[in-house]
Amino acid sequence: MKVLVAVATRHGATREIAENVANAVGSALTEAGAASLVEVRDAGLVHSVEGFDAVIIGSAVYMGHWLEPARKLAESFSDELRRVPVWLFSSGPIGEQHKPAEAPVVVEDLVRRLGARGHRLFGGKIDRHALHFPERAVVTALRVADGDNRDWPSIRAWGRDIGSTLAQVVRSAS
Repeated sequence: MKVLVAVATRHGATREIAENVANAVGSALTEAGAASLVEVRDAGLVHSVEGFDAVIIGSAVYMGHWLEPARKLAESFSDELRRVPVWLFSSGPIGEQHKPAEAPVVVEDLVRRLGARGHRLFGGKIDRHALHFPERAVVTALRVADGDNRDWPSIRAWGRDIGSTLAQVVRSAS
């Protein structure tokens, strides 16, 4: 089983989520006895999804939207992605966790277009010193404190769930 985890990030925090998801997917597949290769790539550097048995796409969220490289990847390869299991994740709520009704990112259309098996929203990380001036201005205006709101146990559990689902696919194909 070959799995692609494609990620769009500005400052690296979302890539760290992708790497944790990839490790959890790979571990779950290995524990189930399925040979696997799980690759993490920058979304903007993915030129094909051919040869992958499953794809996970994640993006940092800025002002309620995915970053362009993740959006372009999903749009450019939507036909191919509909043929394999796909999961999506977003990273970016800062400060207090948003309530589900507040919808800090809108991806329902993308979930539908790709036939994605689901979308998860994970908390983000703010390190004011790593931000560019306009980003610092926004977080200052919104009175957002520095902090890491990523829930690592939930992130790894989600990756294990995906790995277990893929292991069932491998077993049923045998």
